[in-house]
Amino acid sequence: DLGPGMVGRRVGVAWLAGACGGCTWCRSGRENLCPTARFTGLHRDGGYAERVAVDAAFTYPIPDGFDDVQAAPLLCAGVIGYRALRLAGALGGGTFGIFGFGSSAHVAIQVARHAGCRVFVFTRAARHHDHARALGADWAGTPGETPPAPLDHAVIFSPAGEQVPLALSLLDRGGCVACAGVTMSDLPAFPYGLLYQERVLRSVANATRADAIELLALAERIPIATSVEAMPLEQANEALLRVKESRITGALVLVPG
Repeated sequence: DLGPGMVGRRVGVAWLAGACGGCTWCRSGRENLCPTARFTGLHRDGGYAERVAVDAAFTYPIPDGFDDVQAAPLLCAGVIGYRALRLAGALGGGTFGIFGFGSSAHVAIQVARHAGCRVFVFTRAARHHDHARALGADWAGTPGETPPAPLDHAVIFSPAGEQVPLALSLLDRGGCVACAGVTMSDLPAFPYGLLYQERVLRSVANATRADAIELLALAERIPIATSVEAMPLEQANEALLRVKESRITGALVLVPG
């Protein structure tokens, strides 16, 4: 079933491919936590293909201002970055720390700047410092350097568990650190004092359809400029190796021939 009004529309798909709609989480706007949720590329065929069959209720019209390649990072890395920002409280402004600067972060920084945040980026590679500054970062340095001010909010995009106590140590009272990775290395022990004064540490799991709809609307309004390198689908293995070795600035998109 293609659904009403969907034939001929240019749409995209995201990580969340289906949810039951009737459980506690679905009924409370948290379908991303549905115990029987289905995910693109895990339970259903993913995007490494020329064609894919999807549930029309889990597709998103692409804004006219974006071509397919430019839009692709918004529905994958972008939407999880947007949810992480929201859960960290950064959509209300303040000082915002970003740990790791890859595909998600390069979208998140643009949303944060639009929300009025002062943005500090922590990443190791000099080229990522330059990229962050070009996208509006107020400060960029390596993990372990001290930013110009305490953080009200932070998102850890890297999978490095050792950055959790580091982020907490830079967090102001009442602030929040959100961990946006699907996986993360083990967290080292840290003193309770880093969490005291009502600091919050939370994870981010998947994203909802509402997150994707909100981000696409924002992307058109800001507008968000995705930094994208396209590679042919036949070079998927090479592309994955480049991602693994962190030889990407922004996002890499596979394009069917």
